[in-house]
Parts: sequence; C-alpha cells; structure tokens
Amino acid sequence: MLDRRACALFALVLASTPVFISPVAAEDWPNRPIRILVGFGAGGGTDVTSRIIGDALSEVLGQSIVVENKPGAGGTIAGDIVAKGAKDGYNALMVSVAHTVATATIKAQPYDAVNDFAPVGVVANSAFVVVVRKDFPADNLRDLIAIARREPGKLNYGSVTIGSTQHITAELLRQRSGIEAQHISFRTTPEVVTALMRGDVSFGVELAHAVRGQVQSGDLKIIAVMTAKRWPTLPDVPTVQESGISDFEVLGWYGLLFPAGVAPEIVAKTHAGLAKVLSRGSVHDQLEHIGALPSLSSPEEFRQLLASEVVKWRAVVKAAGLEPS
Repeated sequence: MLDRRACALFALVLASTPVFISPVAAEDWPNRPIRILVGFGAGGGTDVTSRIIGDALSEVLGQSIVVENKPGAGGTIAGDIVAKGAKDGYNALMVSVAHTVATATIKAQPYDAVNDFAPVGVVANSAFVVVVRKDFPADNLRDLIAIARREPGKLNYGSVTIGSTQHITAELLRQRSGIEAQHISFRTTPEVVTALMRGDVSFGVELAHAVRGQVQSGDLKIIAVMTAKRWPTLPDVPTVQESGISDFEVLGWYGLLFPAGVAPEIVAKTHAGLAKVLSRGSVHDQLEHIGALPSLSSPEEFRQLLASEVVKWRAVVKAAGLEPS
C-alpha cells in the first residue's frame, strides 16, 4: 500500500498534469466545428456580423463555423451558455455594446461580463447617430440642444424598449447635454422610425444603417454622429464633440469572446485568423453594407474596453434613476 507521503506526491503530479496537456490540445485546435453564439435574433447587426466573420474565418482555420442564435434577456442567455460552457475553444460568443449595457440594466446577471470571458478582439465598429424628422427645426445638434434649453420639457426621444442600448445611449446624450427630454419606448426599431417620421418623437439614437433608407429618401435627417471622429460614410455630419459636448464617444462595436479559461494559444490563433479575415476586401465590403467597418483590437484592448464600458453604463443608468429589471 502507498503511504500518505507517496499518495500526496501522486496527487500533486496528477494536479499538475493538465498544465502539460493543454498546449497539445491547443495545437490540435480546431479539429471539429466551432459554434459562435449570438444573443439576438437573426438579421440584426450582431447576427449578420457573426455570419460574415464566421464564413471567412472558417476558411482560414480550415474548420466549419456555425452561428447559433439564442435571443433573450438582453443577450444574457447566450452569454451564460458560453461563460459556463466547455473551455475547449469550440464555443464562442459574438457581442456588441449591448453586452456591457446589460450589466447596468439587467438585475442579477448570471456571469461577470468581463472576468468570465477571454476576449479575442473587437472585429468591427458601427456609428450611432442622432436622427430627427426631415422638417425638424434643427439641422444640427447644437440647435436641438438650444431648443430644448429654451423650452424645457418640450422635446422627447424614442427608442426600442426601456433599457436598450439605444435608450441608454440617448440617455447619456441627454445627461451630458443637460437638457430635459421625456423618453418614449417602442417595441421595435421600425416603430421608432415611424414615430420619428410622423413627429411623435423629437429625436432618436440609432445605428446609422438602421435609418439609412429613410435618410436616403429624405424622410429623416442625421444631425450628429456619436463617434470621436467623423464617420467615413457620413463625412458631412458633425460629431457630438464638434457640437459642443467634450469627450463624448459611443461606438457600436462588435467583438468575439471565448469563455475564461480557454488556452491562450487558441485565443492567439483565432486573433491571427481574424487579422487575415479583416484584411480581405470582400469582408470589408460586406461589413460596410451593414454600416460597419472592420477594426481589429488586441485581446487586452478589448478587455479594457469591456471594463471601462461597464463602469460608464452603470453610471449612466444610476444617474437616470433606472432600476435594473
């Protein structure tokens, strides 16, 4: 029989064994299909971005990639599956800024939006814009703010559902501009767009591609972009910062996550694959079609973005007096 000292030594050897095994497993990755989960329905920006990236990345990695939609609870259903799933690199999560907004708007989130994931990188950015009806008596954000200050309580703004990214982003704008404006919520983005065109709401915050058709037809007009610099596809539209609100930036980013604990070699291999994918002109064109531009960050840059946005959105929600649901 083994004595206690021998048993202890044997246990120590067993405990240290995975350290030597995991790099071998990482070298073999991927040897079966990879799944990218999306916390929203088919056809939205996160879903379409996942499919564009997934199709191209599958060619680079030599393995099929399946995009699976698990909508609900502000994206947390999909997030929970990945966060608590296997750490073998075969389950990933494509997220947007909604991933960090949800930390402020959803009570008792089942995971830590930063520490329970291994960031691979931001893969693309979109522009949030301030939009009004075609005959609204302001052609820029400065004039809208002036109207709101001249007649407090006159203006309102619309968004899809209370606590959505559009709602909280518009609330950030309201807070930073110091204006009074009542929020009106709608079930869907098309309802928001219709309300804007009819004049039922004064302004809204949407991703640029969500209102592109109405802007091109002349039914709506964009009066500001929320990016730090002017957006390439909207070169004539001033930024919120140019409109007098300093240090204001909200990006509609999309990024890829693995669950925390995935081998660093898998993260590195995926990141290298994304670099190849995002250099392709065809991928650039596909992303631009949905209003996004390729933009690859490092894993650490993505982690820092997640952490900073969690702090930012929690502060906005607290200042608004909104209770997590």
